[in-house]
Amino acid sequence: METTPITSGSLPLTLAKTNGAEVSQAASSFSDFLQNTIDQVGRAQNEGDKAILDLQGGQARNLHEVMIATEEADIAIRMLVQMRNKAMEAYNEVMRIQI
Repeated sequence: METTPITSGSLPLTLAKTNGAEVSQAASSFSDFLQNTIDQVGRAQNEGDKAILDLQGGQARNLHEVMIATEEADIAIRMLVQMRNKAMEAYNEVMRIQI
C-alpha cells in the first residue's frame, strides 16, 4: 500500500492510498445495515397491526401482549426517525464544511 505524505506545519501526515474496494465494501455494509433495519421496523409494524386486528376480532389472548406489540412498533419507528434525523444532521454538517 502506497502512502502519500502530507505536511501540516512541522509534522508530516501520511495517508494510505486505496483502490476503492474498502469504500465499496463499507458502502454495501452500510446499505445492508439500513435495509435490515427498515425490514425490522416493517415487521414490527406488521406485528403491531396484526395484534390490534386480533384484539378487535376477539382472537387476542391478553391485552398486555397487544400493548407490547404496539409499543415495540412505536419504539422501532421512533428509532428509525431518529436515525434519519442524525443522518440529515451529519449530511448538513458535511455540506457546511468549506474547502
